[in-house]
Amino acid sequence: MIGIPLALLAANAFEWAVHKHVLHGLGRSKRSFWAFHWHEHHGESRKNGMFDPNYERPPLGWHAQGKELLALVGASAAVTPLLPVAPFFVATAYYCAFNYYRVHKHSHQDPEWARQHLPWHYDHHMGPNQHKNWCVTKPWFDWVMGTREHYVGTEREVQDRAKAAARAERKAARTPPVSAEPQPGE
Repeated sequence: MIGIPLALLAANAFEWAVHKHVLHGLGRSKRSFWAFHWHEHHGESRKNGMFDPNYERPPLGWHAQGKELLALVGASAAVTPLLPVAPFFVATAYYCAFNYYRVHKHSHQDPEWARQHLPWHYDHHMGPNQHKNWCVTKPWFDWVMGTREHYVGTEREVQDRAKAAARAERKAARTPPVSAEPQPGE
């Protein structure tokens, strides 16, 4: 049974380390397999207020969501040999991989849910420093490693959200309304 808390801690540490050193480290190079994270996922999330439209397509494919899923399956496969000696650890590691995918996907399909339930992950994408707040599921290793930087609920966030709302209003004012009525000559 000690395998359960050990796997929860190990998964969170792994999440932090991979996010920081692999996805943001190796992923900075556009030629890296991991480039999808920084160049696709962060770009879409930042541009769309945390929403990532890539999560609306099927998960299997050679795109950000598919590569994320492939990496999670690979990490799960890596712990499988421990099954005979540490079944609770392995089962919990499988749960952590599944939960990571579920929570991460949901956070980018429903930004307000993410802001309320995963503020550390919202802070990672929408805060001024996208090189902090490496954890997704729980902020444990951000606390341990001193990389938790708050943004949700700060004066900076209030100002940023007001600016974004003003930009959206200006854009809506420039966009002609779509009419369902036939136009002259149709």
